[in-house]
Amino acid sequence: MTFLQITSLLIVLAGAFGAINYLFLRLPSAIGILVVALLASFVVMVIDLAAPGLGITDAVRSTVLGIDFSDALLEGMLGLLLFAGALHVKLSDLRREWVVVMLMATIGIGLSTAIVGYGFSWLTGMPILVALVFGSLISPTDPVAVLGVLREADLQKSLETKIAGESLFNDGVAYVVFLVLVGLAFPGDDDHGSSLTDAIQLFFQEAVGGAVLGIILGWLTFRVMRRIDDYSLEVLITLGLAFGGYELAVYLHVSAPIMAVCAGLLIGDVGTRHGMSEETRHYVEAFWKLIDEILNAVLFLLIGVEVFAIAFEFEYLTAGVAAIALALVARLAAVAVPVLILRPFRDFSAGVIPIMTWGGLKGGISVALALSLPDGDWKPLILTATYIVVIFSIIVQGLTVAKLAERTGRAPELLP
Repeated sequence: MTFLQITSLLIVLAGAFGAINYLFLRLPSAIGILVVALLASFVVMVIDLAAPGLGITDAVRSTVLGIDFSDALLEGMLGLLLFAGALHVKLSDLRREWVVVMLMATIGIGLSTAIVGYGFSWLTGMPILVALVFGSLISPTDPVAVLGVLREADLQKSLETKIAGESLFNDGVAYVVFLVLVGLAFPGDDDHGSSLTDAIQLFFQEAVGGAVLGIILGWLTFRVMRRIDDYSLEVLITLGLAFGGYELAVYLHVSAPIMAVCAGLLIGDVGTRHGMSEETRHYVEAFWKLIDEILNAVLFLLIGVEVFAIAFEFEYLTAGVAAIALALVARLAAVAVPVLILRPFRDFSAGVIPIMTWGGLKGGISVALALSLPDGDWKPLILTATYIVVIFSIIVQGLTVAKLAERTGRAPELLP
């Protein structure tokens, strides 16, 4: 199938599955599309078991595998989704939370990677470096999944800011940690070298370089937009920033996700307040909200049909279920440790830890990173475990996080 045919098919299916969800399931839109896609995939598998001569599953699987999910997300959709997500998170809202957000996005990611990695190695016998790669790709809370669910959950604004802000930053940090660990675990399969010195250099090059590039490009774009009063042109300029900035970051070998987040935060705060008219602000926000929702729908559809790419073997499935528990314990540590570090200096509501633990959803980025791994003996296990954790996270945690917020009083606030 050509690129245009695949794109058309995905949009048609996303619209159809979204309509089915709206008319019958009434789930939050992104989760509903994923559930319908997953159910449709299982129906195809059951039909194939009943009538194997039709070869339906093989035909669908070849189509699904023909869509390079990893490249489609990491090199295409991710820049737009991260930019759109950051655009709606204001720097002023993050200012009060920046210390805890940064600790969770750094110390938290390190703790989570280590807990999942060592635990998964002990459970499966996987080499520790390979298991740490799994820990790094399953640790980030996917901003695409998180922001998609938060729009439907009607959480308190300050709590939404903490969860969304942390997910935007820990996504970029975890991606850099993943690249470093892949270089160590698979030294012949990347261009970054495999020594510890190379790993440290890569981390700072990716993380710091991505942030600096995002701030520079965001600032230059803001200065240009201040001189223009044409909403259609300014919308086009922001689109160019998201597309061009992401590709420039890839070319310069700095973190493209961190670049997209930093540029989006700057345009969404400084740019909208000082560089846009009221009319332009309205059109820019509406445009990016629409882009975000369309890409969200397509991404959750893709996650649902990627079930055809996993291995249905008993030991893989049981390891995946165990990985759910590991991921939750690791997420609890990633949230609780920064809170305990800061507790002597500020007060926390008791609801912060359970809400941020349960609200830290995994998503398409984890699946894309798993698919991007070099082929080997452990890749099918990692991919299957990742998929199980992501499906559980989006459906079970995503559908219950609002109820948990209500149970804890909808006020898990950081007190001044």
